[in-house]
Amino acid sequence: MVQSRHRRTSTAWRCPLSLIHSPEMHKNLIARIPRVTGSDLREWFQRLESGPSFMRHAERATWLADEHGLTHGYASAIVHEYEVQRRTRLNSA
Repeated sequence: MVQSRHRRTSTAWRCPLSLIHSPEMHKNLIARIPRVTGSDLREWFQRLESGPSFMRHAERATWLADEHGLTHGYASAIVHEYEVQRRTRLNSA
């Protein structure tokens, strides 16, 4: 018997959500960060640069979430934006 990837709860079908944010969702998360966290992106980028030197995105996001009490979604969005802006700076130099 083939098992369905969908899970049934009461009468509604639910599909597992993707862990990858759409560009629009990422943009919305980034826009809310200063209001939700009380710190702007520049401050979060400084914390990433002065924190432990993790190589992987997931390690950086987990450290940021654990160390500063962020949800994983915001921490991951901050790390992603940091990497995008850093890559842009390095490629334009």
